[in-house]
Amino acid sequence: MAERMKKLKEEEEKVKKAMGNVKHKIAVLSGKGGVGKTTVAVNLAYSLAMKGYKTGLLDADLHGPNVPKMLGIEDAKIYADDAGIIPIAVNENLSVISLAFMLERDMPVIWRGPLKTAAIRQFLGEVKWGELDFLIADLPPGTGDEALSIAQMVGGNAIIVTTPQDVALLDSRRAVNFARKIGMNVLGIVENMSGFRCPHCGKEINLFKIGGGERAAKEMEVDFLGRIPIDEKIVIDGDEGKPFVAEKCEASEKFEEIVKKIEEKVKA
Repeated sequence: MAERMKKLKEEEEKVKKAMGNVKHKIAVLSGKGGVGKTTVAVNLAYSLAMKGYKTGLLDADLHGPNVPKMLGIEDAKIYADDAGIIPIAVNENLSVISLAFMLERDMPVIWRGPLKTAAIRQFLGEVKWGELDFLIADLPPGTGDEALSIAQMVGGNAIIVTTPQDVALLDSRRAVNFARKIGMNVLGIVENMSGFRCPHCGKEINLFKIGGGERAAKEMEVDFLGRIPIDEKIVIDGDEGKPFVAEKCEASEKFEEIVKKIEEKVKA
């Protein structure tokens, strides 16, 4: 028991030291799945990197690690040296770590809480992140082990992603309360899949309603960061491993407005 406690303390010190080199930490979470949380996390990290910020992207969704697929690096393999684990470099400003790099394709992760916590501790403390302006953590849906581990080990800021439907909004409110209870600073709510512009007539169609995220933000007294419309470029680029924010489209323009708000809030 004493040896185990000693090792745990050493690991916690590694995390503390590594996170001390990160200026801004942002966790992207949602109360439920299917709202585009990973899409927001990937494109936020990529956008910040394009702006010249040294950015790390931690795929903390251990049961569904899709970040590598969305960045076109799913076949990459990670290596380690005496100093730690070397993250995958997407470009000169963006580095990524994900459990997907260590798994055979389609291999499920059947882990209980302690193993997941240990993996996240390793990703935070043993990966050679270096000096970062931003560390973006893509969390799994809900308020379970991974979210708790990130909050306890890292703290920092939270962004809540939702869609306009009532069922998603219920869970987004829970996510806001979760972040508050564990001491994270809620930067705001992003409403994804908000409206669709017909490519033929140009008319906007509210397939999943619109404005729910903004109403939830007002009710919860947090900032509303913006809306991301449904855009086929998001789907196509995600499947091809290209962040849509690097393309010129309505969704990327709206997303850049969200990124600017986040920049202003963390620098305030």
